[in-house]
Amino acid sequence: MKILYTLVYSCWYLLSLLPLRVLYVVSDVFYFVLAKIVKYRYQVIWENVSSAFPNYDETKKKHIINNFYAWLCDYFVETVKLMTMSEAEVKRRMVFIGCENLDKNWTDKRSVAVYLGHYGQWEWITSLPLWLHSDGKCTQIYHPLENKIFDKIFLKARQHYGGVCIPMNESLRKLVKYRAKGIPVVLGYIADQAPFWNNIHHWIDFLHHDTPVFTGAERMIKSTDQVVYYGDVRRVKRGYYTCEFKLMTDQPKLFSDYELTDTYFDLLEKSIIYDPSIYLWSHKRWKRTHEEYNIRLNKETGIIDLRDLETIKKEKGIQ
Repeated sequence: MKILYTLVYSCWYLLSLLPLRVLYVVSDVFYFVLAKIVKYRYQVIWENVSSAFPNYDETKKKHIINNFYAWLCDYFVETVKLMTMSEAEVKRRMVFIGCENLDKNWTDKRSVAVYLGHYGQWEWITSLPLWLHSDGKCTQIYHPLENKIFDKIFLKARQHYGGVCIPMNESLRKLVKYRAKGIPVVLGYIADQAPFWNNIHHWIDFLHHDTPVFTGAERMIKSTDQVVYYGDVRRVKRGYYTCEFKLMTDQPKLFSDYELTDTYFDLLEKSIIYDPSIYLWSHKRWKRTHEEYNIRLNKETGIIDLRDLETIKKEKGIQ
């Protein structure tokens, strides 16, 4: 395990030493292979884009998909570069707007929540500590990867600029610990994943889909009274991004249940419509339908049946 980690890490590190202009040549080669030869997850991508933009004609949908493949390959090499990119270069390429507001929140001993999506270059968001000047801690919630080697490498890359990655199952405990020590934090929530069946509590209309959404971020934000921002990411040009912090509220406890979540997804949808090509279309975001959820739900107990769907339908007499 240790030898394999050393080998993989060494390859990643050496690749990251290449200038981005060289890595973008690698990206162009990857693009040709993924988009033209392999057609990586093309059917999933086509179905996602087509259903999200039903009014677009076929030419426009294919244009989005083509640009998506190009961006995805750039995302991979930009993430590799994260391992050794200098502070000066990453500050030039990933510009944050509105950091003075986060600094003020920290000065007031208020912790900050930043809602983000799988949009743009979220790995470079980890360079935020370079932009803040008050005493505090930049953190992000993450889901540990099943592959332990890549999990360790990604952690090293994501913490390169002084941020701290917190596993999902430790997030609330860590927040409480920082609060007890009087340390304000900025906590990034990438909250647009598809929740598992037994973690679905709320549905919204998102990109023309009846969509189940995570609500855990909202509960954590309210329980710790964080100031809430949306990180509005834009790609200026290849290899250059901005992230503007847009205030959602400094009084989250006054919001009704799921109101913060609804507002976040409304803002994310606007970002995606602005530039659809830099959203992660290759995952089955809408694989869990409301119809199947209702079949799995025991309305008397409120318990979700996680067994094979056909078994459940047979027991309930559903064709």
